[in-house]
Amino acid sequence: MSMKKMMHAYTNSDREAVAESNDPVAIVALLFDELIRNMQEFIRLSEEKNKNQEARSKHFSKSLSIIYALQTSLNFEEGGEISNNLFRLYEYSRQQMLQDLKESTNNRTEHAINILDDIRDAWQQISRKGAAE
Repeated sequence: MSMKKMMHAYTNSDREAVAESNDPVAIVALLFDELIRNMQEFIRLSEEKNKNQEARSKHFSKSLSIIYALQTSLNFEEGGEISNNLFRLYEYSRQQMLQDLKESTNNRTEHAINILDDIRDAWQQISRKGAAE
């Protein structure tokens, strides 16, 4: 087995372990990783000379599905203003991707990734802190 295949298998098993856990913070951190990865692939495939529209659409759809999952997981009663702000951020990201798809551009999605990346870092720090305790 090649090193690349071994790393892929390890990464997939790690993701499966997080998904099967009951740790909501780890799951949200994983969703952010997957969201940003799919958004980056959407951009990468948009920039290729011989565009693979099917793969591009797949990553676009996955991104929107993850955004929806993040939006529906928010607890507005307990989260208050933070939940409202996160919802608006997710909605902004969704709108930016839709606009880039419509206009065949990437700059809006890249901007959304930059914003989401900061939030992802915060979730990862919370997840690591919880795992250390």
